[in-house]
Amino acid sequence: MREEDMEVAIKVVVVGNGAVGKSSMIQRYCKGIFTKDYKKTIGVDFLERQIEVNNEDIRLMLWDTAGQEEFDAITKAYYRGAQGCVLAFSTVDRDSFEAIETWKKKVENEVGEINMVIVQNKIDLIDDAVVQDEEAEALAKKLRLRFYRTSVKENVNVDEVFRYLSEKYIQELSMVSEDDSLPLTIGQDVQNDTKNSSKDKNLKHKNNNDTITLKPSKKRTKKLLMNSKCVVL
Repeated sequence: MREEDMEVAIKVVVVGNGAVGKSSMIQRYCKGIFTKDYKKTIGVDFLERQIEVNNEDIRLMLWDTAGQEEFDAITKAYYRGAQGCVLAFSTVDRDSFEAIETWKKKVENEVGEINMVIVQNKIDLIDDAVVQDEEAEALAKKLRLRFYRTSVKENVNVDEVFRYLSEKYIQELSMVSEDDSLPLTIGQDVQNDTKNSSKDKNLKHKNNNDTITLKPSKKRTKKLLMNSKCVVL
């Protein structure tokens, strides 16, 4: 394969308690479909999607992991080699919100510090919310992570979550390449990039105190969906 035809492969794990919408999020992003019937993930599931970021071809490998404790021994093995992570909780599930820090630690225990985002899913159920906006934003600020509010059902901000993680990884690859004074070979096996992990720790997110309003791809009837936000902390 010619160098110009090669692509970057990025492994992203989606973690969080059961029934927060992890499987639905991946299905929506990769297949463009939404299934309202809940079916517990047994262990792990996997889908991928090709996208283009900054004129580079990206192959996103998305790993959907079970949220129940009985699957911990299985799912932890699949965290390894990940370059990105989605920490998901549900607007209508308080326990899933309070478990975010635990999920973050579980992933970092296996792979160290990688790019992560916090996602509050099911904002279409805002009338039944058990997590206040201020609480979610405070947690994201505490953990110094990008925060997105999504509705997988309404397809609000789902694409933005995975594009952000892709852009961050491409940016870090470029920075590592410049630091080493070596040309970046797009398409190198990302699993072999672990030698740069110590450098990656110095390339973490900058703390910006601004808010980006992300508009849905089509008109929404509810005011919240029309003004769903990604908060940069």
